[in-house]
Amino acid sequence: MTGKDLENIVVPIFAFVFIFGFPAIIALWAIYTKHRERMRLIEKGISPEEVKKYFSNVERKPRNAFGALKWGILFLFLGAGIFTANILEQMYDLSDGVTTGLVIFFIGLGFVVYFLIANSNAGNKPVESKPTLPNN
Repeated sequence: MTGKDLENIVVPIFAFVFIFGFPAIIALWAIYTKHRERMRLIEKGISPEEVKKYFSNVERKPRNAFGALKWGILFLFLGAGIFTANILEQMYDLSDGVTTGLVIFFIGLGFVVYFLIANSNAGNKPVESKPTLPNN
């Protein structure tokens, strides 16, 4: 059996494990964790209605109105960075490190632009506090 034959056997097995195995393990772990949490609540004598009532009183942070703007600007600058890096790589035969650095620079520039836009539109709003749990 040659290395090429072994590769033709092992690669599909690893692909199958990575595609189906890891998501299955994550899903089973989430189900097990939720089950374990419920069993602990039952052991302590707390009913599910009391738990729902307790956690429904948690104050939530307001939704970020600029979330879509952030991702739009980020992807815009990511695309501009990749485009610019490809052009400069073809024109000046740059190494991979320079082009990668250029893409990361454009991503950082996109975050700075988002910060400036969001900061100018937010005004002088007070900073929101973190959610707090009510005391028993």
